[in-house]
Amino acid sequence: MADNKVQMPAGFGGLTRFSEEYDSKIKLKPVHVIAFIILIVVFRIVLSIFYN
Repeated sequence: MADNKVQMPAGFGGLTRFSEEYDSKIKLKPVHVIAFIILIVVFRIVLSIFYN
């Protein structure tokens, strides 16, 4: 009979420990990113109105 064992790699078995990941110096909240995108869209609309 064949041996049908599945072997997992050593270590964490594919799991990531988030405390060991790179920590960015710039931290933005999702609210700030959405507000910045809305400001860019409004700015683009204003430019298209005044500069046809």
